[in-house]
Amino acid sequence: MKLVSLKTHVVAVPPPHIGGMYWIFVRLQTACGIEGVGEIYATSFHPSAMTALIDDVFERHLLGHDPHRIERFWRSAYSSGFTQRPDPTMMGIVSGLEIACWDIIGKAAGRPVADLLGGTVHEKLRAYTYLYPINAAGEYDYNDPDLAAEWAVKMVDMGFSAVKFDPAGPYTNYSGHQLSLGVMDRCEEFCRKIREAVGSSADLLFGTHGQMVPSSAIRLAKRLEKYDPLWFEEPVPPGQEAAMAEVARATSIPVSTGERLTTKYEFQRVLETKAASILQMNVARVGGLLEAKKIAGMAEAHYAQIAPHLYNGPVGAAASIQLSAATPNFLIHEAIVDFSGFHAEVLKTGLTVEDGYIIPSREPGLGIELNLDVVERHTPYTSERLHLQMDSQPADVKAFSPARG
Repeated sequence: MKLVSLKTHVVAVPPPHIGGMYWIFVRLQTACGIEGVGEIYATSFHPSAMTALIDDVFERHLLGHDPHRIERFWRSAYSSGFTQRPDPTMMGIVSGLEIACWDIIGKAAGRPVADLLGGTVHEKLRAYTYLYPINAAGEYDYNDPDLAAEWAVKMVDMGFSAVKFDPAGPYTNYSGHQLSLGVMDRCEEFCRKIREAVGSSADLLFGTHGQMVPSSAIRLAKRLEKYDPLWFEEPVPPGQEAAMAEVARATSIPVSTGERLTTKYEFQRVLETKAASILQMNVARVGGLLEAKKIAGMAEAHYAQIAPHLYNGPVGAAASIQLSAATPNFLIHEAIVDFSGFHAEVLKTGLTVEDGYIIPSREPGLGIELNLDVVERHTPYTSERLHLQMDSQPADVKAFSPARG
């Protein structure tokens, strides 16, 4: 079996852009006519630049090769240009192409990918969703704790046993920073009101995205402990495991991290320093399915768990679901509510969420197929915005402090 062609699709996600501004899908074809689909979660460069890079990686490391030889492809790309070090952009590309190879392998074998990663352990996967609260004007409002509590109840009524929210903004190019007292008050108010609304029927997942320096994260964690969150996510910027470990030692709330990390090497340092006990790798960025499985195995040996991150499209989600189904130390999986809306439209058959659980597909490969009519209607992507962006200005403490008077 040999790979003979690649097709890349940059799909513009319609407003309100839940799951990002765009999704990068790849389709690989073998000489014997089997097609595999993958998704690349890489956010540092505009997709117009990414497309050329994807072509280069495919032509150098996959064209004419057998898709079964995952380890050969991974080491070839990882070592490209005499590097042999974690690179988020390269690993994002590798992830998408590797996922597509697994889709081909599963289809050729007539088995779901989970069966080829050790076999299904979980017939259903506990799921959580961010709160996407819509106000009376029909707009998304993430700053109203009462509205967040109302939507938390709605998510519990849908069957979810955990909800995530992040009131500790802003995210800036200059993080980490010290949170103002006003922001810490707001964070505590969100936790208090959501906990009062849902009681013990749902875990609270307190999301941050590296906004804080360690001392600020510890101050905030002390305030939140009384509400017993399941996790305190990425409290400091990525790349300094010892700083995150300082936070983890100072709080009873489990620390989670990993959406911006890539390869087993970065996760090894997290585990070694005890910086986090819950790993949130994104399969479409971390280096692919086999690399994610290796990380999960490392975590298992440290009595740590995985809770895969997802803020991208349904192809990456389908791959992540297959990984989770085959992982003994799986904790919970991120869902984007019930994967309805554009997540469902872009597939011929959508992902399945029932009563707060994701049901892994038992079809061969990833168990999905792109709806190419929808894909084509939403290409090309014409905006200059990246998939996600941070505030270009430093955090203004006065802007997030309570008024006096």
